[in-house]
Order: sequence, then C-alpha cells, then structure tokens
Amino acid sequence: MLAKLLVIDDDVALNEMLTQGLGARGFEIVTALSGKEGIERASRYQPDLILLDVMMPEMDGWEVCRRLRGATDLPIIMLTAKDSRSEVIRGFELGVDDYVTKPFDLRELELRIRAVLKRYQLNRDEMYDDGVLRIDLRRQRVYIDGEPIHLTPTEFKLLRCLVQHAGAVVSHQKLLTDVWGADYVGATANLALYVRYLREKLEAAPSNPRYIRTQWGEGYWFCPTPTGSP
Repeated sequence: MLAKLLVIDDDVALNEMLTQGLGARGFEIVTALSGKEGIERASRYQPDLILLDVMMPEMDGWEVCRRLRGATDLPIIMLTAKDSRSEVIRGFELGVDDYVTKPFDLRELELRIRAVLKRYQLNRDEMYDDGVLRIDLRRQRVYIDGEPIHLTPTEFKLLRCLVQHAGAVVSHQKLLTDVWGADYVGATANLALYVRYLREKLEAAPSNPRYIRTQWGEGYWFCPTPTGSP
C-alpha cells in the first residue's frame, strides 16, 4: 500500500511539483491550499504523514500544527523558508517531527519522509485506537473522538499497565506495585478509587464499563467491548 501524504501549502506550483515528484517516488499525494482546508482533509483522508508550510494566509502553519496536534499524532514535517534557530525550536515544541527549509532537494525530502514514517511505524505498537478511544503510550496522550483527555501521571501509569496487558486480568498486587510501588501492595481501596477516576474520564457509562473491567477478587483488565455490543 502506498504511503499517503497530505501537502498543506498555498503555493500551487509547489503543490504540483510535490504531487508529481513524490508521486513518481511511490507516494499517494493529497493537497490543500489553506490551513483550514488542510485540517479538514487530514480528518477526511487520514494521511500517513503531513507536509506543512509555515507561511500561509488566514491560518499559518503554527496554528494548523497546534490544531492537528490536539486531534492526531500523525507525523508532521514543516516546509518553510525560515531557518532561524528560534523557528526550528518552535516547530519541535509544537510536536513537529522534522523541519525542511525551502528550497529543498526532492531526494533529501523523500529520505526525510521515509525516515519519519519508519520511526512512526516502529512506535505504532505503543498505540491503541478503536476509532473512539485512542491511547498513545509513547507520548502519554489520550483522546476520545479526537478530543484530548487529561489524565494525571498516576492515572496514565495505571492505564498503561492495563493496556500493556490487554485481554488479561492484571492482579491487584501487580497494579499496585507497578503504579505505586511495593509499599502499596495492600492498598486495594486506593486502586479502586483510581480505576473509578479512569472510568469517569474514559467510559461513556462508567457503571457499565466498555474498556476497564473488573474481575472480582482478582484485579482488573483492559478488554474493550466491540461497538454495538451490550
């Protein structure tokens, strides 16, 4: 399957050049001529990687990146004529995966794209995504229907332990040891409290959980119920 790239740039000539040049190198290309259109197409086409220009009217690349990062962890490579250190740092602080300065060599851009895609693929094993709930274990981010959900560090550690053992019951003792430490082995009431916190944040109906289920007297397990199941 061809890797799908979304190019967000208001320069029509550059879009055409990238469509032809990267298309000839084995990529599928989708283009957008504005930040707003780019955000819409990112949601509609679900690309594997986004090439994002900085200088665009109405909504610049920084704002587009900020909005994209609130909804997706897809890799982003910034394309810009600005190469100052402060601009590069700003891009990485927003969650950009790489930074290419215009004018650029098409072969170099191709290699950078492939390198970023390879890194992203290696990290996909640390991702749970069922179309509603998305958990990025590497970046410690959780989303429901594309909206970020804030978890405390302890809540995320508990969720991580459950997700990493998905489909299997994780004992009270193991959860307490892994999340809080050996001194908390008997603190099952504290564990139950944090499971409740997670359910309140992640479950549509906390009293009838879809994700975090209880094995009475033993522990908890992450065993998602398929959508539409009772």
